Amino acid sequence: MAGLVLAVGVSVGAQATPDSEKQKQNEGGQHSGMGGVNTGGAHAAVLDAERRPITAGGFVKTGPMVFTDIAEKSGLAKWHHTMGTPEKHFIIETVGSGIGLLDYDNDGWLDIYMLNGSTFEAEAGKAPAPHAALFHNNHDGTFTNVAEKAGVTNERWGFGVAVADYDNDGWPDIFVSNYGKNRLYHNNHNGTFTDVGEKAGITLGNWSTSATWGDYDGDGRLDLFVPGYVHYDMVEPPASGSQSVAGSFCQFRGVRVMCGPRGLKGEPDHLFHNNGDGTFTDVSEKAGVADSKSSYYGLASLFIDVNNDGKVDLLVADDSTPNYLYINKGDGTFEDDSFASGYALNEGGRETASMGIASGDLTHNGKVDLYNTTFSDDYKPLYRNDGDANFTDVSYQMGIAEPTVPFLGWGTAFFDYDNDGWLDLLEANGHVYPEVDNMPWGTSWKQRPLLFHSNKGKLEVVAAVEGSSLAKTGVGRGLAFGDLFNDGKIDAIINNMDGTPSFLRNVSENKNHWVELELVGGAKSPRDAVGATVYVKTANFKQRGDVVSGGSFASTSDKRLHFGLGDATAVDEVEVHWPSGVTEKIKLAGVDGIFKVVEGSGAGKKE
Repeated sequence: MAGLVLAVGVSVGAQATPDSEKQKQNEGGQHSGMGGVNTGGAHAAVLDAERRPITAGGFVKTGPMVFTDIAEKSGLAKWHHTMGTPEKHFIIETVGSGIGLLDYDNDGWLDIYMLNGSTFEAEAGKAPAPHAALFHNNHDGTFTNVAEKAGVTNERWGFGVAVADYDNDGWPDIFVSNYGKNRLYHNNHNGTFTDVGEKAGITLGNWSTSATWGDYDGDGRLDLFVPGYVHYDMVEPPASGSQSVAGSFCQFRGVRVMCGPRGLKGEPDHLFHNNGDGTFTDVSEKAGVADSKSSYYGLASLFIDVNNDGKVDLLVADDSTPNYLYINKGDGTFEDDSFASGYALNEGGRETASMGIASGDLTHNGKVDLYNTTFSDDYKPLYRNDGDANFTDVSYQMGIAEPTVPFLGWGTAFFDYDNDGWLDLLEANGHVYPEVDNMPWGTSWKQRPLLFHSNKGKLEVVAAVEGSSLAKTGVGRGLAFGDLFNDGKIDAIINNMDGTPSFLRNVSENKNHWVELELVGGAKSPRDAVGATVYVKTANFKQRGDVVSGGSFASTSDKRLHFGLGDATAVDEVEVHWPSGVTEKIKLAGVDGIFKVVEGSGAGKKE
């Protein structure tokens, strides 16, 4: 980013957490006395050549055009997200909502589920509630909102979307996490859904966030993990000066802001075992993943195999508190490996205000690396997987730490936007304090996304070209990616809080080859193959992909696995590690297409 200015001498009210406070926090969940959400201390403002905060500036006039925003043209801009009031006096108004990409009608094209928030008037029954949107893909670049007809408007204060075929009937279902009762929308196979949350036993009742599906016990049925954030009371909300929270937790850099999450009571996490009859049993305590003692502030979660033993492990990104990494022991329980693994804290031994999780094999070594989005005034940690569930924070080593400091990150994902065979990184950004626009801190309320291109494993910032999606600012929250046009190019959707969505259409110019794999599990695997790991080998290199549900922030992306092949014109080998434990070699007849791979078939059928 050329033409940057460092503005030194900004006011400092938030200080780095002392070692003594870290120790208290790590041992007993006692949160330090620092105000606001930030855990990284104050940084000098970074301004562009026009003296705008780099989060809303730093644009270039020419350069490669990677994404163009087609929200208006596609019809997505007709829908508007709403969460609380513009002033954001309370923490529940600031977190935002997620996205689910799913082919709900099984027509071979991805549809888009956009979750909405709510208002205090709607919660009190004094005004209509904002509605979620289900955008049907019309196959011509346009989308039609069919949420009301489909029965998925939610009409509750919505936060997270986790899509999966929990009953193995071949149709994707939608779990929605809310403030108040959660929902489980069962797909009726006719374009409509029925909320079976009460019958399923997964409604809970306070503040749930970014859920994830995974078959943790290997019985072929997907189980559900739901993080809890803050225990929130609408009747007595946490406000500065109230008895529910100390005033020191309602300041950021000496400025009065909304209170929390520090100083507020955390909400426990929940693991629901799928009983196979449409009901679930809460096994959180028994499995060792309840977070009931510390009650950290869970914002994102992901089931994925991080130690290559064929069993899905569990990641939880926690706000202003240490992250969790639970290793699957294979007996229905998990081992808390958070601190021993290196994932709980960043390189400096400090907890971060983690918002989102990206996962992927960045260097073709067969191991899943992790990236967490965090608060402004803090770099975003990239955790290299060293094997055996050991992680090293390599953000500064990789050169991506400093560019991320001014941004407040949320949804994030690794995917290969230019099909060169190397995973790139996209991040949605937006602040939680509207007050920052009135301060000389070098950050902003509305922020632009960040894109990093992988140069053979080395991530480099992609310049935001004027007029492109990367130069559009918004209060970004949920982010999901997928091949929305079935053209082999990965697109992305961002749910902007109190705004219209961003639709990042991939217009990158490249002639690289690609394949996409739609996996279908057999009798002993989940039908949608969530939990499968795939290795694709070409003459150039061997890549890894994992079928997951959840991650990013509050969102679910395309479950079809996409592999850029570079200049390779053939796939030498596809090796699928199915959730059932079966390993299968698959043959593909060609490239540049979407292939359906059914467990036990031995071949991929081109769609």
